[in-house]
Amino acid sequence: MIMPEKARHLLVGEAAEKRACRYLQDKGLRLVDRNLRTPHGEIDLIMMDHDTVVFVEVRYRKSGRYGLAEETVTQGKQQKLVRSAQWFLQRNNEHAGRPCRFDLVAITGDNQAGDPNWITNAFF
Repeated sequence: MIMPEKARHLLVGEAAEKRACRYLQDKGLRLVDRNLRTPHGEIDLIMMDHDTVVFVEVRYRKSGRYGLAEETVTQGKQQKLVRSAQWFLQRNNEHAGRPCRFDLVAITGDNQAGDPNWITNAFF
């Protein structure tokens, strides 16, 4: 059986997430999980920054013509991320008592040019 090719926008999104992950790893964070699907939504990256669990939302925009990537995280998306993080922590006792934060890695423009915009404690 031949598997269909992924849509271009999905491939672009995957490339942005991989780039964000590499960038954060270069900054000293350690990857715990990626693309974790929960009943509440998906968490792009879960990483450790020393003893802090970091839930990372990765946003990509081809250009800033209609706004920057970091401007696209709505209140509803933030609430889904919080519920997804709670779901993760309830099922992973080794992380349950640790401090947590929500970071945003925004990439606007060419997926390979320049550093992403990493915003720590982006919300909540």
